[in-house]
Amino acid sequence: MTQKKFDITQEGLEKLKVEYEQLISTRRKEVADKIKRAREMGGTENNAEYEDAKNEQAFIEGRIGSLENIILNARIIESPHLPGVVELGDNVLIQNQDGKIDRYTIVGTTEASPVDGKISCESPVGKALLGKKKGDKVEVRTPAGIIKLQIIEVS
Repeated sequence: MTQKKFDITQEGLEKLKVEYEQLISTRRKEVADKIKRAREMGGTENNAEYEDAKNEQAFIEGRIGSLENIILNARIIESPHLPGVVELGDNVLIQNQDGKIDRYTIVGTTEASPVDGKISCESPVGKALLGKKKGDKVEVRTPAGIIKLQIIEVS
């Protein structure tokens, strides 16, 4: 079975590696200590602190597993190949139908963060922009309805 590849910038991969190391080296031990203290204080039955610590442990272990999978199956987004054409890793300046201008970086799903101006290549806007050039107009179907965008700059 072929593993899914995760498109990610080198910077994004480095951030995930730092998070992974922090979870392995620090958080895992902290939660184990919490579990031990909670168990010593009142056993495991009807012990809210113990249950909270076990839930936190499950979350951390799940995140560690996810990060391992992403790191092992990362495909680094290389510098764009086609100048002026929107590709993964590009910065795109767009204007919407209301005249509002936004700058986005097109990234893989693992490092998407719309608040930080990083949109996924699999999002409706990301998909619509891929392969387009400066001056192109696109219509994007979003949960809020259809929006019209014009590409002002690609870098």
